[in-house]
Amino acid sequence: MAREFRLSRRSIMAGSAAVGAGLFMPAIARAAPTVIRWGDLLPANHPQVRMLERIAAEVKDKTGGRLEIQTFPGGQLGTGKDMMEAVGSGALTATTDGAAALGAFLPQLSVIEAPYLWRDAAHMAKLGATPLFKQMNEQLVAKRGMRMLAVTYYGKRHITTGSKAVKSAADMAGFKLRVPPVDTFRAMAEAWGAKATPIAFNELYLALSQGAVDGQENPLPTIASAKLNEVQKYLVLTGHIITPRLVIFNEDFLKTLAAADRAVLDAAIAAAVAWQDKELAGQEASLVDTLKTGGMTVIEPDMDSFRKPVLAQVPPKFEEKWGKGVFDGLLAL
Repeated sequence: MAREFRLSRRSIMAGSAAVGAGLFMPAIARAAPTVIRWGDLLPANHPQVRMLERIAAEVKDKTGGRLEIQTFPGGQLGTGKDMMEAVGSGALTATTDGAAALGAFLPQLSVIEAPYLWRDAAHMAKLGATPLFKQMNEQLVAKRGMRMLAVTYYGKRHITTGSKAVKSAADMAGFKLRVPPVDTFRAMAEAWGAKATPIAFNELYLALSQGAVDGQENPLPTIASAKLNEVQKYLVLTGHIITPRLVIFNEDFLKTLAAADRAVLDAAIAAAVAWQDKELAGQEASLVDTLKTGGMTVIEPDMDSFRKPVLAQVPPKFEEKWGKGVFDGLLAL
C-alpha cells in the first residue's frame, strides 16, 4: 500500500507539474503588451476617433500584439488641457488636440490655428514640412516632453446660434459666443464685438441647451457628431478658421520603442491620418445639406465683415508671441 501511495503521489505531483506548465508557460513566452493610452475630447463617431481605432488595429496587427492602443474618446480622461498635461508628464501616452490649445504649452504654436490664415486644407498641409514646424516641435519636446507626430485636418469652423440670425459681424455685438479656452479665439470673438465665453468642449452641449451661451463655433463634422444641431437653430457659414489638429505623444515613451515598432506606429498614423482627412472632407461636402434637412437654417453671411476686423486686430496683437513675420510667412506658403 505504501508503494501504491508513493506512486499515486508521484503521479499526482507529475500531473500537477504538467498542468502548471500548461497554464504558465504560455504566459512566460507571451510578454505582456506595451499599452498606449490615447485620450480625445471628440465623440466616438467623429472621424478623428475612428482614425485612432484604425491606428490601433493596424499597430496591433503589424506588431503581433506587442503594442496595444487603448482609446478614450468623449473627454473621458478630462479636458483637453488635462490630457495634454498628462501626456507631458507621462501619465497618458497620447492625445489629439488643436494647435491653439497646445499653445498653452508652447505659446508660438497658436499661430498655426490663427483665424483667416489657411486658404484650404492643401495650404494647411504644407505646414508639416516647414522648418518653423520642425523648430516648434523640438521646442515642445525640450520644454514639455511632448512630440507632434502628425498634423490632421479638422475642418473649417463655422458659427451656430440658438435663436439669433447672424448675417454680419455687426449682429455679433454682445453675443455670448462659446470659444475654446484659448487666447486667440477670445481675441477673434472680441474683434467681432462678441462676448467670448470659454467652455470646455465636453460641457458645450449642456451649456447651449441651457442658454448659458448664445452660440458656438466648430467644424461641421464636430457640430454633427456632437449633435449640437439639436440645440442650435442657425448655421452661419463663416469659415473663419481652418483648424489643424495634432497627434501628440509623450517623448520619453517614444524613446522606449524598438525601431521596428516605432516604424509601425508612424506608418499606421500616416495612413490613418490620410483616411481621416479624406473622410472629414467628404463629410464637410454633404453636411450643410444634411443639417439643413434636419431643421437648421443656413445663412451665408457677409464674409468681409467677419474677416476684416479680425485681420486688423489679431495678428498684430499676437506678433510678439508668434514671432515677427511668422503669420505672413505661413500665409504666403
